[in-house]
Amino acid sequence: MGIATEKLNVDRRDGRLVMAHFYVAFIALAVGGLAGLLQVLVRSGKFELPLGIGYYQVLTVHGVVLGLVLTTFFIMGFQIAAVSRTSGTLTNKQRVIGWIGFWLMTAGTIMAAVMILLNEATVLYTFYAPLQAHAIYYLGLTFVVVGSWFDGAAIILAYSKWRKAHPGTPSPLLTFMAVVNTLMWIVATIGVATTVLFQLLPWSLGLVDRVDVLLSRTLFWYFGHPLVYFWLLPAYMCWYAIIPKIIGGKIFSDSLARLSFILFLLFSIPVGFHHQLTEPGIDPAWKFLQVVLTFLVIIPSLMTAFSLFATFESFGRSRGARGLFGWVRELPWGDARFSVPFIGMLSFIPAGAGGIINASHQMNQVVHNTIWVTGHFHLTLATAVILTFFGISYWLVPHLTGRKLTKAMNKLAIIQGVLWAIGMTFMSGAMHAAGLLGAPRRSSFSEYGGAPQAAEWIPYQIAQAVGGSILFLAIILMLYIFINLAFFAPKGEQDFPVGEVADEAEKAPMVFENWKLWLGITVVLILFAYTIPLIDMIENAPIGSKGYKLW
Repeated sequence: MGIATEKLNVDRRDGRLVMAHFYVAFIALAVGGLAGLLQVLVRSGKFELPLGIGYYQVLTVHGVVLGLVLTTFFIMGFQIAAVSRTSGTLTNKQRVIGWIGFWLMTAGTIMAAVMILLNEATVLYTFYAPLQAHAIYYLGLTFVVVGSWFDGAAIILAYSKWRKAHPGTPSPLLTFMAVVNTLMWIVATIGVATTVLFQLLPWSLGLVDRVDVLLSRTLFWYFGHPLVYFWLLPAYMCWYAIIPKIIGGKIFSDSLARLSFILFLLFSIPVGFHHQLTEPGIDPAWKFLQVVLTFLVIIPSLMTAFSLFATFESFGRSRGARGLFGWVRELPWGDARFSVPFIGMLSFIPAGAGGIINASHQMNQVVHNTIWVTGHFHLTLATAVILTFFGISYWLVPHLTGRKLTKAMNKLAIIQGVLWAIGMTFMSGAMHAAGLLGAPRRSSFSEYGGAPQAAEWIPYQIAQAVGGSILFLAIILMLYIFINLAFFAPKGEQDFPVGEVADEAEKAPMVFENWKLWLGITVVLILFAYTIPLIDMIENAPIGSKGYKLW
């Protein structure tokens, strides 16, 4: 990591590009957070939406704005900052490509948002057919995806430039991780781009009478599951390469970190069928194969847990800690840059266990399409990932704006993280419990209020409303902290922490940089897992699902 830590600051021109992404991300947090609050209040049965606003309209806003907009803008901004910090300032060409990506994504977001607000795209964030949205909505989503490809191109070009300048040397760890996540995202988004451009958009324009619903869902989940890892890997970037520096320790193993990211690239994409275990039209053998591939993703997650806690324990022991858990006392709990992401790390333990249940053939039958799945979603993305993103913001925003994280803001940030943990314990815990009782995943209170078992669910719906309200307070606090760090905090130098590898760790082998090998294996796995099922779906499509109008 010697070369990776030579450059200490992100260039201000790159910083402006990153902050532009962050501004949109935090606007999305405000809008999506309000929509989430309205949702849980409606589900409690104690609140009705005003002005004729529909429940599913609010649900679509919440899912699209937080699940797609906030995450994509924040991740691309963070990865550009990481590459600029560890591989050198972007060239003018790379920066222009990044700005093109940003404006395409922003234009697409506005287009999609307008259609949702006009109630012309109330299709949830999965936009399953036969639900149909306005063509402008689908076009907007296409712009968001294509814009992210431009951002990704800037990252890959910066990496390529570094590789040419340093032949035979492993790339900086953060840059390597950003490239892996970018490549995974580009490969994964081919699925959603295909279904939008060749199925949903022509259908919404009236060029096609109908679409093959199973094919469209399959193409969505080809994208939908690696989307989860696209969210998660930037958090892993922070956990692996930044948190060690914050606590004053060293990265346990550079090679282990790179291997885990390569495994995510290989096994995150050919696994979409585990979201479709209850759907007819897919041979059970292919479902089982993808369940097996899904379980292989557990391996890099366990590797990450081992590496992180080895880092923490090594640091504690270096400070004289004794006993099995003596090292815990040595960690900097008063530093929000560590403590808030650490809450996210802890939440990922039950989240991972829930994911294993969701991906399991038999246990999935118990929780499929219940609000348990929503609770799991809020532990993974809305806690493990989002709290880590907040922890990154506490130092990256002032680094980019030339300001300082003050003691007052640091204390407020810790309060914000604790509030988030309390709110999510109420909300996600209630969702998991209600899901085990059969409460449906997306319905409003009025729709199932007359069901025989509805009385059992009411206490959990109220607990969700309590938790959601606490979470909304935490969102307000986070927005206040972000605005302060971006515009009002005292001028100063805030470091961009990048960890160094432990002295005893072995040098990362160059095979990790062999992209022809890893992308080749990825393509082979995808073709193996999807070719025959997709051919079967197309050949056995319902009559009329393939007919194009000629006028």
